[in-house]
Amino acid sequence: MSQTLQQILGSALQLPATERLELAEALYAASEPPTPEPTGEAWVSELQHRSRQIEAGEVSLSPWEEVKRRVRLRVEGRRGG
Repeated sequence: MSQTLQQILGSALQLPATERLELAEALYAASEPPTPEPTGEAWVSELQHRSRQIEAGEVSLSPWEEVKRRVRLRVEGRRGG
């Protein structure tokens, strides 16, 4: 591990747990290759099915911020933190 990386890691480890998680999410997102766009009849059919479920009120939707909050709580629970 380079000196620069050691310094960055040392600084990151001093952050509060929630900020470390945000940093990890950002680094992970930056390192993933872009997800290919869904295509084909199967995707179109699934999107139409889900749209019908939403319009019929058969499913409940959650705002993105709420989803992120629940995921963070679940991840922190696994780590014991």
